[in-house]
Amino acid sequence: MTTYVWGYLKEYEQEREDILDAVDTVFGSGNLVWGPRVGMFEEAFAAYHGVAHCAGVDNGTNAILLALLAMGVEPGDEVITVSNTAAPTVLAIDRVGAVPVFVDIDPDTYLMDVDQVAAAITDRTRVLLPVHLYGQCVDMAPLEALAERHGIQILEDCAQAHGARHHGRIAGSMGRAGAFSFYPTKVLGAYGHGGATVTSDPEVDAGLRRLRYYGMEEAAYYVVARNGLNARLDEVHAEILRRKLTRLDEYIAGRRAVAARYAEMLGGTDLVLPVTAPGNDHVYYVYVVRHPERDRIIQGMKEYDISLNISYPWPVHTQKGFAHFGVEKGALPVTEDLAGQIFSLPMYPSLTEPEQERIVEALHKTLGSL
Repeated sequence: MTTYVWGYLKEYEQEREDILDAVDTVFGSGNLVWGPRVGMFEEAFAAYHGVAHCAGVDNGTNAILLALLAMGVEPGDEVITVSNTAAPTVLAIDRVGAVPVFVDIDPDTYLMDVDQVAAAITDRTRVLLPVHLYGQCVDMAPLEALAERHGIQILEDCAQAHGARHHGRIAGSMGRAGAFSFYPTKVLGAYGHGGATVTSDPEVDAGLRRLRYYGMEEAAYYVVARNGLNARLDEVHAEILRRKLTRLDEYIAGRRAVAARYAEMLGGTDLVLPVTAPGNDHVYYVYVVRHPERDRIIQGMKEYDISLNISYPWPVHTQKGFAHFGVEKGALPVTEDLAGQIFSLPMYPSLTEPEQERIVEALHKTLGSL
């Protein structure tokens, strides 16, 4: 039996009746694309985050891209972010014509090193884009101070941090806007693609709603006010997400329980276990560990039919598709060094104790054979 990184199949087994009822409810309503369920989910998701607005979109990449456009980012503007992230973070920046400016990461949390941000700000900087990675938040106070001092904006990438908190404030509520992905493996996942951007700024919200619908005013169909996209969240996924949102805190509790068991069972090994930054409430989207013999460990675990994942093996700035940014290898030494050491253990709320014990036992054996 293979132990997979993904747990949504087990989740579906547990929630199948409710998920199928959600699908039947939408199909039976006759409103498949632009009905009431999107609005119902948006209202609930905004309320969960304590913000005024939520605009559902078709995926997390467009949640970032449309937010940047709604925040007035133009070609040639600079957006400060990190290279230790999923490519869509930077693809969205590039697609609007802006220039990503990378800072290195903290060697303990793998999050944005906020102490490097001030030196990266220029007169072309328009947005700070911290990535709340692996399930915990970037230290936001220094970024908020810089944003206020320089008159720039903050867009939070929350794709891996649904429900995570920083000194009591929930991810997505600390910047001008926060972008989310609902890819199936996320802490709050759909059964396909989906995304959303939350904000308390009515101007940003209005821009998002216009841009996700071809650039048309929702009250004036076929009248394009600004060149936009077809990037709407559909009714089926909105209804599934609305129902799953009521269980989000349960999912987070389950992930934390799995993380606590890993910490207890792996405490005596030479793996570097996750570090939670001060003030953070970690939701453990993934359980990232570190070891200099990472590749040998992953290969060894395959002998036990256990698949492991790497988030991320190739920093964005080193990839061919981003060569036009001209960032030389060696520019981000911590990011580049850790990319060869980090990997993720299976993490999902439905991972049982016996399954987890099997994973850890195999891991102990693999480490012992190095």
